[in-house]
Formats: sequence, C-alpha cells, structure tokens
Amino acid sequence: MRYYVTTPIYYVNARPHLGHAYTTIVNDVLTRFHRLAGYETYFLTGTDEHGDKIVQAAAKAQVTPLNYVDRISALFKAAWPNLSVTNDDFIRTTELRHKEVVARFMDLVNRKGEIYFGEYGGYYCFGCERFYTEKELADGLCPDHLTQPQFISEKNYFFRMGNYQDWLIDYITKNPDLIRPEGYRSEVLGFLREPLEDLCISRPKSRLTWGIDLPFDNNFVTYVWFDALINYISALGWPDGEKYSKFWPVAEHTIAKDILKPHAIFWPTMLKAAGEPVYRHLNVHGYWRIGQSKMSKTVGNVVEALSMAEKYGSDPFRYFLMREMNFGLDSEFSEDRLVERYNADLANDLGNLWQRSVAMIQKFNQGLIPVPPPAADDGEWFLRLDNLKSSYEQAFLNVNPRAALTSVWELISFLNKSIDAEAPWILARDPGKKDRLLTVLARLAQGLSYIGALIWPVMPQTGSDIWSRLGLNAHEMTLDWRPIFSSFDPTLVISPGATFFPRVETETAKTRQPQGSPDGTPAKTPEGLITADLINIEDFQKVKLKLANILTAEKVKGSDKLIKLTCALETDGIPEERTIVAGIGKYYEPDELVGQTVVICANLKPAKLMGLKSQGMILAASSDGRMSLLSPSRPVPLGARIS
Repeated sequence: MRYYVTTPIYYVNARPHLGHAYTTIVNDVLTRFHRLAGYETYFLTGTDEHGDKIVQAAAKAQVTPLNYVDRISALFKAAWPNLSVTNDDFIRTTELRHKEVVARFMDLVNRKGEIYFGEYGGYYCFGCERFYTEKELADGLCPDHLTQPQFISEKNYFFRMGNYQDWLIDYITKNPDLIRPEGYRSEVLGFLREPLEDLCISRPKSRLTWGIDLPFDNNFVTYVWFDALINYISALGWPDGEKYSKFWPVAEHTIAKDILKPHAIFWPTMLKAAGEPVYRHLNVHGYWRIGQSKMSKTVGNVVEALSMAEKYGSDPFRYFLMREMNFGLDSEFSEDRLVERYNADLANDLGNLWQRSVAMIQKFNQGLIPVPPPAADDGEWFLRLDNLKSSYEQAFLNVNPRAALTSVWELISFLNKSIDAEAPWILARDPGKKDRLLTVLARLAQGLSYIGALIWPVMPQTGSDIWSRLGLNAHEMTLDWRPIFSSFDPTLVISPGATFFPRVETETAKTRQPQGSPDGTPAKTPEGLITADLINIEDFQKVKLKLANILTAEKVKGSDKLIKLTCALETDGIPEERTIVAGIGKYYEPDELVGQTVVICANLKPAKLMGLKSQGMILAASSDGRMSLLSPSRPVPLGARIS
C-alpha cells in the first residue's frame, strides 16, 4: 500500500502564514496517519517561483528575482520543521530538475499537436497572473482582487484545453470521489457547463523574462500555472523515474478552494494531453477567516502561524487547526478560541486523564503497569476499541481529521468517567476487589497507549512522549490496538514526567482564574535569592538574543577552528541573512551545521576575523573540552527574541 500527497507549491511573493501552515499540517497529519496504517508514504511540498508577481516583489525589495526567491523559499523550507512537518521532498520551480521536466512535458504536448500559436486579447489581472473574459469579471473588476484588470492583446502559445471538455465532464462524472468534498465537485461541473476556452500558456519575453523558456520558442516563457502544476510529477522524476511509477498512481492533492479551477480543470486536461493518468483525489479545504473576512495579506489580517506555535506549542497549535476546521468549509480563527480548545480539550480532558491515571498506578500498584486479569466486560471494552479504530480510520480516509479526533476524545471522555464510576481508591480498600482494581488500572494504561498512537499524527511530540512514559517504543506505533496491548508486560514502570498541557492564562483568562495555588491560596514568594553579581532588567534588555537558521557553512581557509556561517533570521518582521564567523570548527563539521536553529547575539558590534566580517555571535555551552550549540526545546520562529 502506498500514499502520495502534495501541498500546492506556495507562491513566494510573501512569507509563510496561517493558510500555508494549515494546508501543510493537514498533509503531514494525513501522511502520518497512513504511516500508522502501514502505508509506504511520500509527502511533497515546495515553492512556486516564477511570474509577474515575483518580478514586482523583487523590484520592491530592490533585489534580483533569483535573490528574492532564494530568500523567501528558504523561509518556507525552514518553517515546516518548526511545526513538526516531515515532508519527504521540497521542490522549487527554479530547480534544474523541474525545468527539464517542464520542457520535456511541453515538447511532448506540442508534438501531439495540442499547442498552437495565436493572438488573444483579454483582461489581464497581474495579481492572479491570468486573463479573464468580460463575463468572468465582477462589475468590471477581478473577482479575487477587486481591481480593474488591464486589457492586453498579444500573440502567445495556447493549449487546446477546449478539446478535452467532454472528456473531463465524463471523467468527473464516472469518478464521483475525484474531487472532495462533494460541493467542490459540483462547482467544477458548474464551470464546465460553459464552453471551455483554450489556455494561454506563454508570456512574451518582451513583457516578462522571469520564467522557464518554451522548449520550441525561446522568445517566450511558460505561463506560471502551466509550469507550476507540473511540479507534482517533476519531483517524482517523470516520466521514467522509480518514484513516479510507485507513487503517481496513488497521487492526492490538497489545496485551498481559491485554486480549484487550475487543479480541477487545467491539470487533468494537461495530463490527458500528455497521455498520463489523472491524480486519485483532489482534496479541497476552505478559508480561515478573521472576523468576517477571509485571511488575506492584502487586508492586513494574516495570523502568523509560527507565532501561535511559539506561544502555545506546536502540538496544541496543530490540534486546534485540525479540530476546529471542518475540512472543506470555512472556519474562523481566534486566539481566544485556541485557548479555549487548549484548556478544555488538552489540559482538562487529556492532561487530566494522564495525571489521574499515573497517580493511581503509582499509588495502588507501585508504578507498575499491570497485566489485567480476565474480566466479564472485556468484550465490551474490546468492542469499544474496535469501533474507535473503525471510525478513526474511516474519518481519515475521507480527509476528516476533525471527526477522527472527535472519536479519540470519546475514548478520553469514557476513561475519565470510568475513573469516577469505578473509584479505584475504593477498590483498593477491599482485598477481594484486587483483580478489578488491576483491570481498571490496566485499562487506563492501555487506553492511554492507544490514545497516544491515535493522536500521534496530529500531535507527534505528545503521542511519542506518552509512549515513552509508558515504557513503549514509539517506532512500534500502529493503528491496531492488539499488538500495542500485547507489548505490555509486568515489568513496565510508568514515568509521570511533567504535566501535559498546563492551563494557559491569557489576559482574558486571568480575570476568570484564581491566582496562586490550585486551592486558591496566594502563591509564595521565593526566598533565599542570591544577590551577588546581579544585573538589572535594563542591562539584560540591551542584549538582543534571537533565533536563526544556518543556511550555509564552510571552513575558513587558514584556520582550524573558524567556520563561516550564513544565517537566516528576521528583524521587525523583515527577513535577512547574516554572515557569522564562529570558532566551532574543532567541534562541528560544516555539513552537520546546515539546517540547525541556533541562538545568536544579534546586536553585537561587527568584527573582522581572518579578513571576514562577522555580524553576530552564536551562543554555545562548553565543558570538559566539549562544546554544544544552544537551540530551543520547542519550535520557535526565526527572529524570535529570547527573553
């Protein structure tokens, strides 16, 4: 069994935001679920780097298009590990491997007679980078950007997309789950009730040079959408790569609804023209809205994904996105709602279940996880788990993470209620009820182990941590509860660890929550503070410590300890790169440094070392002849100030 899933390749005219994060996290969750179910998986994401908007953004930043796309693409690539995303590949449309496949694909379609040269006049929106017919405009404006398009008449190359209209209608009709959810399939069939025009697939170099040359006419570059869509097969080594033959037959695309038409109409007809099979599913999600408006860079209401993950943790952030949005429909994002989910679902439900279970296993069985004796209600318990497995699995196969999590939380609720109903503290007083006590404690441990496995696709750190504390090997997680339970033995000792998901107090929450200890008594002030060599807060605030990502590393010629590093960070929201020369060559090789997130002093006066300008200092701890670079224990966005 195999599973191949893709995000759209994100357009690099702006930095990553919540919308990008949601699509990418959904795909990571789906990939992890399929791994749990025993599939061989492949997960692709990347960046789309050609077109008018890139040229405009680069000019605004006063850099070349290549320099601009290198910088922004690096931000996307660095963002995903901070959200526990484990993609297998990251493709850029400026890479040679992609350009070669685009040229080969276009040459094939051209040789089949499906491309022709002609003249076209239409309303061109530079924001969408596409022509609109007069009928498609909304009161003369672009329906997405609400700006007046420019009428352009020029000679270009066209793909005979209209020839495939009847075929596409028939294919969608015969494959009702091709486009999911159902509403978007109906929307596409609605598009196809109107005549399908041919697609302009080039731009003259007299107007745009930043793009992939047409293989049959180097006076033109490829239209950005015709170029970008091909990434889904270029990353697999089309047409004869081993990954292509393995994974393309099971391809799944996940997109937001604003790019439905290119993926549901352009892409299938392009594949048909090239003689290639169509993807298995197109999974379409809705928008995140802030208040009553779509999240958008243009209206200034973008929520920075990494700032939310930094504040509340990657796992809670991922959980909120998956639990809050009903896939396919729009959903509203608010920080207050995130905190409510965190406190109610994670702190109260899951965190409380863990704490209560651990406390009772420690108190009533010396911390040993018991192997349960046979019980009269074993059948009922096992049936509940089988039903959970079935509903969970079906929800994910239908791309419904929300429903999958709801089914897991039903087990969490059941176990919390069973503690109250069974009252282990009462069972422990009666020697004749020892077997029942052991059954209750064992089921709590079993339930937690299965919960840990089932939440792992959404909250990988928490799921793995639960297994580790139970003495289990997280690499052996599976969708089936039977092999999990069989791995328990009487020698396993539960490790409580730190509290999962301590309650979050926002400014709003503080007005509702008692201060001090849980019983309402005031918190005590620490005593015995060491006062020697102390500095005040003003002194500390002068030092600006920030997080940075190491992009490149190379040894400095003539030195056995200096390494020249290029580091990416942000200052006041603006991406930047810095050169830092660090004396760590005796402890690290350059290759092992690339990709690491490190702490730097960002306001250190520049210095020259071996003739190289160093714009900061990397922080490290040294002891007994060893050195270790400092890095965050949780995902934190680049440029975040350490305080």
